[in-house]
Amino acid sequence: MFRLSLVGITALLLAGCPLQKEYTVTVENLTDAQPMSPVTLVTHRKNFDLFEVGQPVSVALEKLAESGDNSDVLTYKKQRSVEDAVSGKAPLGPGASETFTLQLGNQKTRFLSVASMLVNTNDALVAQSGIDLRKLKPGQSMTITLPVWDAGTEANSESQGSVPGPAAGGEGFNADRDDANRIRIHPGVLSQDEGLSSSALSYRHRFLNPGAKITIKRVW
Repeated sequence: MFRLSLVGITALLLAGCPLQKEYTVTVENLTDAQPMSPVTLVTHRKNFDLFEVGQPVSVALEKLAESGDNSDVLTYKKQRSVEDAVSGKAPLGPGASETFTLQLGNQKTRFLSVASMLVNTNDALVAQSGIDLRKLKPGQSMTITLPVWDAGTEANSESQGSVPGPAAGGEGFNADRDDANRIRIHPGVLSQDEGLSSSALSYRHRFLNPGAKITIKRVW
């Protein structure tokens, strides 16, 4: 009788706990000579958008797009609609990958957003907002490619003073917005080899879409 009571109590306690789901997320850099800033992953509900195509980006995402600094985006986890926001350990070199383990405890957390700067650019992002995780059952996985976006916050001058990556060593975030002020697909890098004499970049820094690949597997 006592044993049955313990079983019953345990069942009640488990019933009161949220059903946790676990995913592994692997992000791979597909570019030839564009390091990616530490990858940022945000797990969230449906009513959160990391960005909206054709609209201005937040200051937090602008900082990430121009300097690779994701610290402000990581504070999104304080928002009610966000369960967690995590960062990669270090920049992700060309051809390299990093795997994350995500645990979701809220049943309303069904979406994943990801972003990283291509650091040898003015404000290019590999990113996707609102990847739907609901279709994955335990053991299943999906792979999607991440396009390269132009954050639209800084002109694509490619100049020595404006590109923060190792190719130029220029400034990072600048609060002035001197471009279209809307996020759209990046037109690509021209480089000095293609006739832009003021560019600090070479042909190797050019890229094609997609810029990265992400593989998501539901563990349980």
